[in-house]
Amino acid sequence: MTGAPALRVLLTRPRRDSEETARLLSSHNIASVIAPLIEIGDIAGATLDLAGVQAMLVTSANGARALARAMAHRDIPVFAVGDASAAAAREKGFSRVTSADGDVVALATLVRNKLAPENGALLHAAGSAVAGDLAGELGAHGFVVHRCQIYRAQAVDALPETARRALKEDMIDTALFYSPRTAALFVQLVVAAGLVPKCRRIVAGCLSPAVAEAAAALPFAEIRTAETPDQASLLSAVIGS
Repeated sequence: MTGAPALRVLLTRPRRDSEETARLLSSHNIASVIAPLIEIGDIAGATLDLAGVQAMLVTSANGARALARAMAHRDIPVFAVGDASAAAAREKGFSRVTSADGDVVALATLVRNKLAPENGALLHAAGSAVAGDLAGELGAHGFVVHRCQIYRAQAVDALPETARRALKEDMIDTALFYSPRTAALFVQLVVAAGLVPKCRRIVAGCLSPAVAEAAAALPFAEIRTAETPDQASLLSAVIGS
């Protein structure tokens, strides 16, 4: 498709995830400004003890990728929070992957319906920051959940230059936020950069009410929340894709 972009969207997720979204948006003649606010890296020396573990839990695509780097086995069952994390696990060769197609609560419900506590512990392949209380949700039903930090999600300390320049020059129509942490960080960095007024013309797209609550600290023209916590619903809410 040719011609001027229909919209210009700010993507704040880690670079690999943002690049995948940018390719999808490009097919709809939508331009992207990639400005990751979180940098992903492995935690040196992190190991996985799979003794007595009946299944793995992943709550992000980055968790699935880090899990693949940390272990050789691909036949252990993997329960993923959503379709994106499930797809990442399958891409890395895991053969028994089930998606909760939702949030942490949906994942806990799926696990309770599919597994029994007496069959072994669960290992949550996690990052250095975790949203929700997956261990608590499952622990209340008798499951033992071992949370293993195998990757680091490090926040940047300043607004990326791509975002700063785009905001300053009014080049952003929509900004997408996938987690409360990223939305809150964006608020902090925009305030520090002195660019708060530039948000008045921007529509914020948020993956969940919790994300929207964090984003509401800035005077966005509008805040739209996905009906369900997945990218397809988010894009539908903000750009009709």
